[in-house]
Parts: sequence; structure tokens; C-alpha cells
Amino acid sequence: MPAKRNYQKELDGILTELAKRQGTEKVPRLFLHSCCAPCSSYVLEYLSSHFEITDFFYNPNITEREEYTKRADELQRLIREQPHRYQVTYLEGNFEPERFMEAAHGLEDCPEGGERCFQCFRLRLFETARVAAEAGGYDYFTTTLTISPLKNAEKLNAIGEEAAGVYGVRWLPCDFKKKGGYQRSVELSREYGLYRQNYCGCVFSKRRDLILSRQ
Repeated sequence: MPAKRNYQKELDGILTELAKRQGTEKVPRLFLHSCCAPCSSYVLEYLSSHFEITDFFYNPNITEREEYTKRADELQRLIREQPHRYQVTYLEGNFEPERFMEAAHGLEDCPEGGERCFQCFRLRLFETARVAAEAGGYDYFTTTLTISPLKNAEKLNAIGEEAAGVYGVRWLPCDFKKKGGYQRSVELSREYGLYRQNYCGCVFSKRRDLILSRQ
């Protein structure tokens, strides 16, 4: 059985190499898929010392327009208020929950963290890679999703690498929950007064949380 990959160690290696070249080469550009402001807080703090970042808010799993807008607004506020060494810009994808519902068809009863979630990851990461490739000029793309203790980092990295192969933009390996990343995101959320949602955004997650709250 092959050894389990350490995505944080792989990222550390890439960042070390980039640091060696700082000042002698153009600052590399990163296309970062962001699920929300709290998860982005640590990732932006961590990576904006190494990359110029485009923060891409694309989350068709958020099926309610009001919730979608609230999370998008909070991410934009964080980008404005948080200091960054290199430039961070915001880009918003389309609000298209119908794409998520189509991807989730037949998987409605899957448990959280199962195949329905994997299809959701695939939808978001393939769109991120597509937009990055279409825009051009990006050295890497990645996602904030691996900061969550509830998200499968191995699966996210596998899907990211698959999307990289399709669209020709390099995937930046990550497991942002490591090195205290998740705990730091909680601290930063308090510092900036960020809205921390208690469900991923999809109707299935919201339904589950409502059931659990009544038990």
C-alpha cells in the first residue's frame, strides 16, 4: 500500500522554493477558490506572502440567494480589511444552484462527507480550474476547502489534480487545517467579526443541522 501523502509537506516544499526566488522573479499568481470568509482568513494570511491572489467565490451548493450574498459580502469585506503583502483581488462566479442540484441528483440521501460532497467538490474545483485557464497567467490554483476538519483533503487534492490535468493550470497541494490552520481561522474570524455559518450551504446540510438541533 502506498504511503499516505502529506499535502502540507508538499506545499511547504513549494513555498520554500518560491521564497528562494523572491526578488529575482515575478511574483507568482494563484487562483484561489474560496468557500467563505472564515475559511479564507487563514489561507489569505498564509499565502499572500508568496502569491498575488485572485480570490474566486464560486459555490453553487449555496442554494439560498440571501445566504450566498451574505457570504460573498463577508469575503469581500475580509479582503478589504486584512493586510496582505501581495495584492488580493476578488472575483465572483455565477449564482447557479441548479448546477449543484443536478450534480446531487440521485445522491440526496448520501451521508454528509460522502459521494454527494465529492460531486460538489468536483463541480467547484473544475469550474475554478476552467476560469483560471480561461483568464490565463496563473501559476497555480487551489481551494480553501481543505481547512475544514470535516472535509476530505485527500479527495479534494485528487480532484484538484484531475482538474489541473484537464485545464492545464497547476494544482497547489494543500491541507490547510494542518499547522494550526483551522484554529487560526477561528481566531481571525473573531478578530474581524466574520459571519461563521453553521452549515455548508446546501439544502441537505441545512436539513441535517435542523434535525440535529431538535434532538
